[in-house]
Amino acid sequence: MNLSLRPSRVDDAEWIAELRAVVLRDDLERLGRFDPVRVRERFLTAFNVTLTRIIVVGGADVGSIAVRPAEDGTWIEHFYLDAALQGQGIGSGVLGSVLAEQSHFRLNVLQGSRARHLYERHGFELDYEDEVDVFMHRPG
Repeated sequence: MNLSLRPSRVDDAEWIAELRAVVLRDDLERLGRFDPVRVRERFLTAFNVTLTRIIVVGGADVGSIAVRPAEDGTWIEHFYLDAALQGQGIGSGVLGSVLAEQSHFRLNVLQGSRARHLYERHGFELDYEDEVDVFMHRPG
């Protein structure tokens, strides 16, 4: 599989916002939190072109991942992958590549999301959780 990451561009924001709405919909609906406008607006408000990379498979843009430095660790955010490509090792490959760059990472994932298992396989541990989110870290 031809997998790579490229820097994002400003014009990537709209399609990533749409991808986010699609891949998070089932989990957000299960949690009673899906709002088709808000799910897109939250991404567009937070989008930082300099921190975001685009996942490219076979020459096609299929997802995104953002890596944001902070005082309490480096946050992995906006990690979305086209649902048709999930379960094929792409997410694991992208995550492994990002984790090799630094040591202490943090993230949050929605309650009940299958993505939590991916993060646990890569050494993430539970910090705390609430009714919507699970906050995790990967010790350095």
